[in-house]
Amino acid sequence: MFKICVLASGSIGNCTFIETTNYKFLIDIGISTLAVEKNLKSIGIDPHEINGIFITHTHVDHIQGLKVFYKKYSPTIYLTEKMHNELKREMKIDNYKYIEDNDLIGDLLVNIIKTSHDVSDSNGYLFSHLDKTIVYITDTGYINIKNHQRLSNKDLYVMESNHDIELLMNCNRPYHVKQRILGDEGHLSNNDSANYISKFIGDNTRCVILAHLSIENNTEALAKQVLIETLEKNNKKINKIIVAKADERTELIEI
Repeated sequence: MFKICVLASGSIGNCTFIETTNYKFLIDIGISTLAVEKNLKSIGIDPHEINGIFITHTHVDHIQGLKVFYKKYSPTIYLTEKMHNELKREMKIDNYKYIEDNDLIGDLLVNIIKTSHDVSDSNGYLFSHLDKTIVYITDTGYINIKNHQRLSNKDLYVMESNHDIELLMNCNRPYHVKQRILGDEGHLSNNDSANYISKFIGDNTRCVILAHLSIENNTEALAKQVLIETLEKNNKKINKIIVAKADERTELIEI
């Protein structure tokens, strides 16, 4: 058994639930503890059952609920030393583990995909259980070509599809913010995401979840349309495409 549910995803808050045969985890916790509790209970999960939280990076939309949730439930926090050093300024975490590549945590094998974002350290992850693998990559300006083979032909992808370039360039945000988003330490556009997904997916792939959509500079319809058109152009096909929302969880998916 290997399950995933994106509880919230977007520029204002991100949190994802994954479940193996014997363990339950969160990926980031950028929404309130109350929202996490409500979402978990809606899929039949008691928050006390959460064994650990994987941190991708320390921007507020990925950690703002961590302090309260950790104080209440004390899960193990999986992160890097650089991330921990940043979090120390805001909170005390005693139950933590520095994550390493090819790390076996309970019955979950975790591999790190380094992402490129404007923080001291940031990770994407490959989560493997039994013979299934979930790819989880958001908040990156690009995906290093050295990782492309490692990301190929996995069962499910959670992939950032942050913005439509035209909408971004025509919005009222300052020019330097637009350049940051478009840069190598920014975010993947719809086109970037679709091109990577089209390259990575294979016969094993059953589902793609588009994540971290900008409220201001993207729409669900645009993100999905760009992916579908890119897949068709490359003679690729996916059975299921889901667009994750900021204020509504996805279905609980078993792969």
